Formats: sequence, C-alpha cells, structure tokens
Amino acid sequence: MERIMVARASEIPALRSRTVTVGGMEIAIFKLSSGELRAIENRCPHKNGKLSEGIVCDHHVFCPLHDWKINMKDGLVQAPDEGCVTTFSVEVDEEGKVYLLWEKGSLSA
Repeated sequence: MERIMVARASEIPALRSRTVTVGGMEIAIFKLSSGELRAIENRCPHKNGKLSEGIVCDHHVFCPLHDWKINMKDGLVQAPDEGCVTTFSVEVDEEGKVYLLWEKGSLSA
C-alpha cells in the first residue's frame, strides 16, 4: 500500500471538497458533516461531471450536471442510475495531514 500526503484536514471545509491530481487522475476529497473524509475519483460515470462541485448529503454526493447520486463509501451510483467511481482510503495523522492510500502500482504518483 502506498500513501501520499495531499492536504491538511483544516484546509477542507465541512460539506466541501478539495481536488488533487495523483498519477494523472483527479481525485476529490470530501469532508462530511461528521468530519470524516472520503476520497473518490472526481468524475461522474454518466457525463464526466466534476463531483467536487456537487452537493454533499450524508455520505453521498450529487453530480452537478444531472443529479446522479453517488455513494462515497463504495463509489456506487444509486438506482435507478448505474455505474461506479473509484474510491480511495484516507488517513489523517495526529498533525492533521491527510494521506491518500492505494494499492502499489495502481497509480503512479
């Protein structure tokens, strides 16, 4: 498992996101109302809408283009629509540094 520091938790407001590019993939890191962080591919599988510009509700984000609802825990699009986005594990250390984790070799940093 590889990890890369991408932000500080304090830099991401609640119910908002921050985007980073790792290995050519744009990733949106969301801070939920609970303070929990979730990271997903920043592209709706429908029409490539930027999910970082979507509305966050609980652990879902709504695509700003066509309102597709995406679960940020598993990346699955909610019915009646279909599809999925890549999700990433996130860690926050004691200093508030946010790290993305992924399988070694799946992305090139």
